[in-house]
Amino acid sequence: MNATQRVPRADAPGEPERLHLDIRATLMPGFTGHTVPAWIEGALGEGLISVCVYGDNVRDARQLRELGEALRRTRSDALIAIDEEGGEVTRLHYRSGAPYPGAAVLGRIDDEAYTERVGAAVARDVLASGFNLVLGPDADVNSNPANPVIGTRSFGADPDLAARHVAAWVRGAQAAGVAACPKHFPGHGDTAQDSHLALPAVDAPSELIERRDLPPFRAAVEAGARAVMTSHILLPQIDAEAPATFSPAILQGMLRGGLGFSGAIVTDALDMAGASGESGIPEAAVRALAAGCDLLCIGIGTTPGQLREIEDRIAAAVSEGRLPETRVREAAARVRELAAALAGAAAANAALAGDAPAGAAQPGPAAASTAPVPSAPWGGTEELARIVASFDGVEPARRWLGEHPRAAVLRVEAEANMAVGAVPWGPFAAAVHAKTGESGAAARFLARPGTSTDEVSPMPWTLGLPADASSRGVIVIGRDLHRHEFAHDGIESLHDEGVPTLVVEMGWPDAERGLADVATHGASRLVGEALLALIEGPGL
Repeated sequence: MNATQRVPRADAPGEPERLHLDIRATLMPGFTGHTVPAWIEGALGEGLISVCVYGDNVRDARQLRELGEALRRTRSDALIAIDEEGGEVTRLHYRSGAPYPGAAVLGRIDDEAYTERVGAAVARDVLASGFNLVLGPDADVNSNPANPVIGTRSFGADPDLAARHVAAWVRGAQAAGVAACPKHFPGHGDTAQDSHLALPAVDAPSELIERRDLPPFRAAVEAGARAVMTSHILLPQIDAEAPATFSPAILQGMLRGGLGFSGAIVTDALDMAGASGESGIPEAAVRALAAGCDLLCIGIGTTPGQLREIEDRIAAAVSEGRLPETRVREAAARVRELAAALAGAAAANAALAGDAPAGAAQPGPAAASTAPVPSAPWGGTEELARIVASFDGVEPARRWLGEHPRAAVLRVEAEANMAVGAVPWGPFAAAVHAKTGESGAAARFLARPGTSTDEVSPMPWTLGLPADASSRGVIVIGRDLHRHEFAHDGIESLHDEGVPTLVVEMGWPDAERGLADVATHGASRLVGEALLALIEGPGL
C-alpha cells in the first residue's frame, strides 16, 4: 500500500470497503526510518488506526518527539504503541538507557507506591513523545532462572509479589493517560527458549498455570488494564495444537472467561519465529484474529506490500468461511474504542510536552500530568542508595572495594536478546555504545569508574589488564554471565591466577553456578549509576 493505492473514502462505504476498513483497524505495523513514511501516512488516512515504534526508529529525544507529533498530525486519534518497560527494554531511551529502575529492582525494593510512581513517570515520557499505548509492564513470573528472554524484565519469581507490582505499575501508567498492555499472557516466565527465535513450550497443568502465572494478569485486569499482550508459547496441557496467540481455549477461555478481561487483546509481534516461523505472517494474522486477538502487532520494518498481503489474506479467509466477518468487526470495534478513549489524553499531554521534566537527570522529553510524581528527582542520592540496598552482596562488596581502591574494571559484553536490543546498559554504558557500536560477545577493559571513559577499547578476555592486576584487583561487570562459557572461563582464570576479583552480575543471577559476588538484578542506566555509586563509595 502506498499513497497512490488508496481505497476510496465514502460516507457509507459498501460491504467490501467496510470489511477492508475493519481489517485495517486491526493491524499495527512497524516501519523503518526516523520519519513517517508516505505509505504509513496514506494508510492512516484509509482506515489504519495503529502503528508501533521500535528502537530502530529512534535517533534522539527530539527526533522521537517529532516523529510522534507527525503521526498525531496524520491521524489525531491514532493508537501509537511503543515497547517501553522502563528498564532494560526501552525504546524512548534506546540510545542512552532507561533512567528508571527495571522491574526486578522494583520487585526487590517492594514499595508499591514507588512502582506506581515509576509507571506514571514512564507514561509521561510516552505521552510527551505523542504515543499512547505502552507495551508494558512485563507481567511474567520469572520462575525459570534459565529463561533467556524475561529475567530482570519480571518483577520477580513470586506470583503474589509480581501481581502487586504489575497492578501498581498499571495504575500509575494509566492514571497518566496511556493504555498499559501487560505481557505476555498467560506467562512467559517458565520458558527456556526465546520466542523471537523458536516456539517455546511450557508443559505445565492448568492448575499450576493458574497458581503460578496468572496472578499478575488477574491483578492487571482488576487494576483496569485496557490491553493485554499474548505470548507465542505452547501450553500442551491446555491446547496441544495452538500457541497462546492462536488459542481460543487460552484467549477466550482463560483471559476473557477466567479473568473477565473485556479490553483489547494485542498480539506479540507476528514476525517472531514462535508465531510465523512455519506459516508466514499473513496466515498468522488470520489465526490470531480467529482465536480472539483484536490488534495484530506485525513487527519491525513492515513494508506496504506486506501490509497489503496481510489485509488480502484476512479478507480471503473471511470469504472462504475460515474467519467470521463478525469476529473482524468485533476486533475493529475494540481497537476503535480504545483509540477514541485515549485520543483526548494524548492531545492534552502533547500540548504540555516539555513544561516539566519527569526526572532531573533525564535527557528525554517530558510532559506535565496529574499522575503522582516522585518525591525526589530520579537519580538523587537517596534513590541511588535505595537501589544499592536492593543489590545482593553489598556489604562484602564494600569490604572488598575498601581493600582494593585501585581495582581495574573489566566489562563483559555479550549480545543482548532481541527484546532488549542494543540499549546501553550499566556503568559507562552510553560511552561504550557510542564508541564501539558493537553487540558481539567480547570483554572490554575500562578505566576504574571515575576516570576518563575515552580510554575504552575492545580487548580479548584478560588481555590488556594492568600488569599489577594481581595486587590491584579486578571488578568484572556483565549481564547473565552464567550463560556464556567464555565469561565463566575468564572469571575462573582470574581466580586460578590469584587475581582478587569482584564479579558483578547485572542480569538475573544463577545461584547454582555461583559466579556473582554482587547481583544488581537490573542493568538500566539508573541501576548502572547506583552501581557506580557503590564502587566509588563511601557515600552509599
